[in-house]
Amino acid sequence: MFTGIVEELGEVTAVENLGDSSRFRLRGPVVTEGARHGDSIAVNGVCLTVVEHEGDEFTADVMAETLKRSSLGALTVGSRVNLERPTAVGARLGGHIVQGHVDGTGTLLAREPSDHWELVTVSLPADLSRYVVEKGSITVDGISLTVVEAGADRFTVSLIPTTLALTTLGIKQPGDPVNLEVDVIAKYVERLLAGQGAAR
Repeated sequence: MFTGIVEELGEVTAVENLGDSSRFRLRGPVVTEGARHGDSIAVNGVCLTVVEHEGDEFTADVMAETLKRSSLGALTVGSRVNLERPTAVGARLGGHIVQGHVDGTGTLLAREPSDHWELVTVSLPADLSRYVVEKGSITVDGISLTVVEAGADRFTVSLIPTTLALTTLGIKQPGDPVNLEVDVIAKYVERLLAGQGAAR
């Protein structure tokens, strides 16, 4: 489990196409400290498993389903990525409950800069819109954010200077894809209510 509080801005150092999957090598001195084979690290909000670890780099295999559902397939050598280790039991939950299981992708539609923050608009797939509510939580490229406005096909978030400086949302431009993970609690509530209706 993650919290959506990005620990560092990492970099893709190699991409190997394996046909039905890809192997990525990524640099991140913070998240690789003490990393071991089999550990989980979220990359742009996608939970990946450490295959190898050497120095400040690690490799991870990305299966076809993940490449199809997320924006990781668009990464190339030199791409910057948001990195986060799983939260430790007993640690503070600074963001919200994030699984690292991407629900779909959106597109950054617009940026509206202000003196000290930016309002960013992101497209929202129709099948995810019912889970996104005003002042609720959403994960964008692994970043826990609060929804400002929620529409049928888009939503807005406000980005503080720290988010702009320390994550990929500070450099992404309109047209760039982003990974989206909706609040898992909303999905459980929907499933439970659907079951309750079927039981009547």
